[in-house]
Amino acid sequence: MLALALFILIFCNSQALVSSLNDEAKALLSFKQSVLEDPEGSLNNWNYSDETPCSWNGITCKDQRVVSVTIPKKSLSGVLSSSLGSLSELRHLNLRNNRLNGSIPPGLFRALGLQSLVLNGNSLSGPLPSEVGGLNYLQTLYISQNFLNGSLPATLIQCKRLKKLDLSVNNFSGSLPNGFGASLASLVNLDLSHNEFSGLIPSDLGNLSNLEGTIDLSHNRFSGSIPSSLGNLPEKVYIDLTYNNLSGPIPQNGALMNRGPTAFLGNSGLCGPPLKNLCSSGGDAISPSLYPPLPNNYPPQGTVDHERRLSKGAISAIIVSDVIGICFIGLLFSYCYARICPCGTRHDESGHGFGKGGNGRNKCLCFGKEVSETLSEHVEQCDLVPLDNQVAFDLDQLLKASAFVLGKSGIGIVYKVVLEDGLNLAVRRLGEGGSQRLKEFQTEVEAIGKLRHPNVVTLRAYYWSVDEKLLIYDFVPNGNLSTAIHGKPGMVSFMPLSWSVRLSIMKGTAKGMVYLHEYSPKKYVHGDLKPSNILLGHDMEPKISDFGLGRLANIAGGSPTLLSTRMASEKQRLPGSGPSETSTIVSTGALGSPYQAPEAFKVMKPSQKWDVYSYGVILLEMLTGRSPVVQLGSSEMDLVNWIHLCIDEKKPLSDVLDPYLAEDADKEDEMIAVLKISMACVHTNLEKRPSMRHVMEALERLPASSAL
Repeated sequence: MLALALFILIFCNSQALVSSLNDEAKALLSFKQSVLEDPEGSLNNWNYSDETPCSWNGITCKDQRVVSVTIPKKSLSGVLSSSLGSLSELRHLNLRNNRLNGSIPPGLFRALGLQSLVLNGNSLSGPLPSEVGGLNYLQTLYISQNFLNGSLPATLIQCKRLKKLDLSVNNFSGSLPNGFGASLASLVNLDLSHNEFSGLIPSDLGNLSNLEGTIDLSHNRFSGSIPSSLGNLPEKVYIDLTYNNLSGPIPQNGALMNRGPTAFLGNSGLCGPPLKNLCSSGGDAISPSLYPPLPNNYPPQGTVDHERRLSKGAISAIIVSDVIGICFIGLLFSYCYARICPCGTRHDESGHGFGKGGNGRNKCLCFGKEVSETLSEHVEQCDLVPLDNQVAFDLDQLLKASAFVLGKSGIGIVYKVVLEDGLNLAVRRLGEGGSQRLKEFQTEVEAIGKLRHPNVVTLRAYYWSVDEKLLIYDFVPNGNLSTAIHGKPGMVSFMPLSWSVRLSIMKGTAKGMVYLHEYSPKKYVHGDLKPSNILLGHDMEPKISDFGLGRLANIAGGSPTLLSTRMASEKQRLPGSGPSETSTIVSTGALGSPYQAPEAFKVMKPSQKWDVYSYGVILLEMLTGRSPVVQLGSSEMDLVNWIHLCIDEKKPLSDVLDPYLAEDADKEDEMIAVLKISMACVHTNLEKRPSMRHVMEALERLPASSAL
């Protein structure tokens, strides 16, 4: 009897606790029960003892009603409970980067006030329920990096307030719903990449006048032609159509003009500028290397006109006369070239010239514009080409200037050049040769010359000749970040960077990378981001340099990898500052660098997530003050693995941080937040790394938030 009475008492007490909870708390506890694993204990304080859930982890209330459930990156596994749909005042649901599986329950969309639904980075499968169309207030829908499939529901276009839509890295298929672009005109971000979408690209996508950054339709199965209406998109928007089944000519209007070929890769049927494939009269792509097809019966059998056949003697005479004529023209051309093209050499004050082999530079002004346009593409352009209206110097002034060697790398020598009027410039001399690729060089360098951002080094002008390729930049006076962090041998005094300066450099570099990734014409990948490529201006503001140099050096006839191998044994220390100034001669190829993402060693398409990894290593270097390769006795370990070792061994934070930061101990929370951001950036799985935009936004929120 005593046992029975005890059981009844316990049962009644538990019923009393449950009955004290409001309906929203019960709904959340139902979700908790659907979670099978919670390794970090994120839901530990979700219990029956509270009358309301407003004090629970991840829960935000307004007027005692749940308006936000935010539990990202907590390794929660289980299914997504439809009970969350009963939270009538729910505005934001963020469960990104967990391990939730199963389908998205239609009941979730009973929360009609939802404004943002963020479920990316889980293992959800099945279709997107048609009930999503009932979310009239939805502004953000992030469900990327799952296993969702099927066609998009036609009801999606009813979400007319939708601003951010990311469906990338799923298995969605079929055509986009009719009226997709016209109905979702409020979209600011759109990413449909890495799916199985097919059919035509809707022409009404051109109505998305509010888009920013990139509209990403890459890695799908879209077919047909590119609608010219895409040219109506804002000009700053980058349109990524790579790796589809598109065909026909590329429209040359609006936002589609002046795009590099990289935006259209993987579409063998496309033709016309900027691709090298010519368009046939029917609009189909033809390879310029193919000969026109001949009829099957060519030559006609038995129809040779013997009366018109030339004799062997006549044919021999024609051949001999052609050879003599060609030789005469060649001799005449050589004579004129020698008379018209006197070449002089000039040396800089250090005994280094801008010319071939570093001994002098050829000053060639051999052909007027009218003549050069009639010659083949490989004839040299021998003049300084300004890339903006602010360039007030010419080639003669550059030749008369004082020049000092700043540094060497596998991509050539960097000089500081001081003009007679006192203007300082940085001049990089690229490799020799490559004269047949002038047009390609022009296209690349002029695209880089259009980039204008406070945190990106500005390319002002360039020079091209057979023996000489020069890039002229703004001079950045305060050296590079590597020297600012570590100093260098021979420095009389070393002033370590304060935490506030370091954080400012981190933020500025992130802004520059966001610009390159999202707002540059070609959605660039830097590919070799490291402290020596981050220069520091008058106020220690960071400026990203050495951008696009690998390809330019290749076009210019240099071989960065071979040059680096040849020079690596010199181990020469160099003073000064300039684009890519380094204190030690290093390999210009990023492969093998401790800043290089691990997947870059494989043969694959370059990814912006490579730059995110490199940026993460730079953050760790600025936090710890250590080199990217850490000495542990007689062995070495890269900085990322060393940080993981410190975490595994639960070393105190003081053992990890740069000792020079001890004076900023009151900023420890900010340092921990940056450490978390850096660890997200160096994740071994590139899909789980944040974008540079997310990194920038996380840094801008400091110190208010420490979560990425």
